[in-house]
Amino acid sequence: MTDLLAGRERALRALELSVKRKLEGFLHGDITGLRSGPGSEPNEARPYQAGQDDVRRMDWNVTARSLEPHVRAPLAERELETWALLDASASMDFGTALSEKRDLAVAVVGAVGLLADRPGNSLGVRIALGNDLRRLPTAGSAVQLRRSVRTLLSLPRATPGSVPRTDLGHAIGRLNREHPRPGLRVIVSDFHEDGWSDPLRRLAARHEVLAVEVLDPRELELPDVGLLTLIDPETGRRREIQTANRKLRRRYADAMAAHRTRTTQAIRAAGAAHLVLRTDTDWVRDVAAFATARRRAGARSVRTGVR
Repeated sequence: MTDLLAGRERALRALELSVKRKLEGFLHGDITGLRSGPGSEPNEARPYQAGQDDVRRMDWNVTARSLEPHVRAPLAERELETWALLDASASMDFGTALSEKRDLAVAVVGAVGLLADRPGNSLGVRIALGNDLRRLPTAGSAVQLRRSVRTLLSLPRATPGSVPRTDLGHAIGRLNREHPRPGLRVIVSDFHEDGWSDPLRRLAARHEVLAVEVLDPRELELPDVGLLTLIDPETGRRREIQTANRKLRRRYADAMAAHRTRTTQAIRAAGAAHLVLRTDTDWVRDVAAFATARRRAGARSVRTGVR
């Protein structure tokens, strides 16, 4: 047990050093690189710009006095409340490359905490497993963030069929209801289940949302390895298939491609940002590239006045 804990602590510190080194340019900015655009607090009023301003921000008092439509411009927030929802269902225990999907998901939550590490900012973590939605103490410091990541790394693997299927849509709905203050919401999942698109859309109507889709290469296509026994990680059901069958492998690849297309379209339709990470690539590099693109997009929208 002591060796196991020491190994997890070394892995945790190695993760922290790796993320900080590769994301150093984002760790010292004024606003987290994963978040772009205006805040939600009202600022001074200015003339309404058709096609650019949200009519819900209309300042009717100033409009009545000036006889010209005015809106209350949002003030960029310097304090950010971030909540990360980690899908800990049995399908996240799968991995055939550099790590399991759950290990990658935990690393992503740690990276989000480091990116949002500013005075006044906070990171809360909810864990969805079966019918349960566990809550970890809010991390407002590096020490508390390390404790949260350590807890996530210690989560037991679910035995196939031992817990009910995780309802991701229900978990997203609870996250929206129980944490209403506007901020950043990060959903980390493989999005294998159905029923999450509408709750995600409602979440994105109130918060800025980042959907992190975690994939393993063996989920995308079957290898030609002869007779293969597949186990449903949620139910424990087994099935043997002959992977030497080329038509079977093609049908599987087509089905997974269609599923990924539907997932991408649903996330986009909800108005959430979409980050795809794989267990066989350098995820830190991918997060850094995503954060760079978000910061540049946010800078362009501020310069052009686009919201």
